[in-house]
Amino acid sequence: MTDNVNVRHHSLPPVVYRNTRILVLGSLPGNASLAAQAYYAHPRNHFWRIFGVLLDEPDLAEHSYVQRLRVLKQHRIGLWDTVGQAQRQGSLDQNLKNITANPLAELLQRLPQLEAIAFNGQTAARIGQRQLSDNAHLKNYTMPSTSPANTMPFTEKVAAWQRLKIY
Repeated sequence: MTDNVNVRHHSLPPVVYRNTRILVLGSLPGNASLAAQAYYAHPRNHFWRIFGVLLDEPDLAEHSYVQRLRVLKQHRIGLWDTVGQAQRQGSLDQNLKNITANPLAELLQRLPQLEAIAFNGQTAARIGQRQLSDNAHLKNYTMPSTSPANTMPFTEKVAAWQRLKIY
C-alpha cells in the first residue's frame, strides 16, 4: 500500500446484517487493513482484543478474520466507516484530505433493529454525526479509538467500550 498523499483510498464494504443491533463506525481503515481487506487488521490495533473482552471471547483476536466476523454476527454487531474515500499519507486520521463520506443514512434504513452506533474515535464521530442528525432515536457513543496511535492504556479503552454491553 502506497503512502502517496495523491492516492485516493476507499473504505471497505459494510459488514452488516438485517438484525444488526450495534453498528461500529470507524473513520477510514489504515493501510494495513486496506492491504488485508479486513477491518482492524493492524496487529497493534486493540479492536479485536477489546471485543474479545466485551463478548466473553478471550481468544477472539487469535481467530481468523472470517471467524471474528462470525462472532460479531452472532452478537448482532456490524462494522463500517464514516469515510468512503479520501486522500491520506500514512494511516493517521489527522492526514485525511478531500473526504467523501459514506452514505450512512442509506445504510441505516436497511437496519431496522439497530439500537446504537459506536464511533471508533473522534474523527469517525465528527464525520458520522453530521450525517445522522435525522436518527436521534439511536443512541450514539464516541469511543476512544482502538488505533495504536491512541496511547490510552488498554484497560481504559476496555472500560470505555464497556458502555456497549447493555446492547
